[in-house]
Amino acid sequence: MERGNGTVVTEFVFLGFSSLAGLQRLLFVAFLPLYLFTLGTNAIIVSTIVLDRALHAPMYFFLAVLSCSETCYTFVIVPKMLVDLLAQKKTISFLGCAIQMFTFLFLGCSHSFLLAAMGYDRYVAICNPLRYTELMGHGVCVGLVAAACACGFTIAQIITSMVFHLPFRASNQLRHYFCDIAPVLTVASHHSRLSQLVIFMIGVFVLVVPLLLILISYIRIISAILKIPSSTGRYKAFSTCASHLIVVTVHYGCASFIYLRPKSSYSSSQDTLISVSYTILTPLFNPMIYSLRNQEFKSALRRVMGHTSYPIN
Repeated sequence: MERGNGTVVTEFVFLGFSSLAGLQRLLFVAFLPLYLFTLGTNAIIVSTIVLDRALHAPMYFFLAVLSCSETCYTFVIVPKMLVDLLAQKKTISFLGCAIQMFTFLFLGCSHSFLLAAMGYDRYVAICNPLRYTELMGHGVCVGLVAAACACGFTIAQIITSMVFHLPFRASNQLRHYFCDIAPVLTVASHHSRLSQLVIFMIGVFVLVVPLLLILISYIRIISAILKIPSSTGRYKAFSTCASHLIVVTVHYGCASFIYLRPKSSYSSSQDTLISVSYTILTPLFNPMIYSLRNQEFKSALRRVMGHTSYPIN
């Protein structure tokens, strides 16, 4: 936590968009409506699921949790980024940087395990439809979400503690727009290969283990779908999984590019571009992918909007 002259590092400086100095106001104008639309879309999804009893099912419970997670994830990063796009001095305190890293790691890791839980939900719905209500009761759903959050909290605590116990003497300039792991490690004065390996292996665990669970679920799902005699039945069964597969592909594709690489291949410009996609675009599209492809949800939204516009006395 000390610099070369012995003074304590009390803040970090973000340089994520420094190469686009002349376009930062334009980026603000572009990102702000996307962020507000993301908040509005997720609020509508959660409200519709809560208000319409037809959506009080495990799949929609997980969707509501996913929407809340996406909202919180963007809230940790995007407002600060928007302020910095208009500010001359783009800084964050040492403690604030640690809190930001912990929070987004907690939400991001929980998101990975939540997607695995949603894959299990689809597996039970298709492979054990007669026992679906029994196997995916409310207690089980809450337990799966709690387990995902517990894993996310533990992993975030370990990584954040390891990163911010490192000495910071050389520089406090982060070539990023938020406190991600690689940019912070880059400005650390010293970190052992062991600590770097441990952080990398934790990243592998967070991404690979849930992905393996999802793959196992979908191997069994595909096997069950192929046994359905009618093509209409097969299409209907697969359509309930398509949205989840799209979200999984986007999430693990971006996360793997960022976190499953050796530090030697770190590129601030590439990582900034990919990070924009999963901090702004992915939270915008994920809930829309689930809701707009789902006829049941769209029908529920029309009912909720009708009741809101014309309340029943």
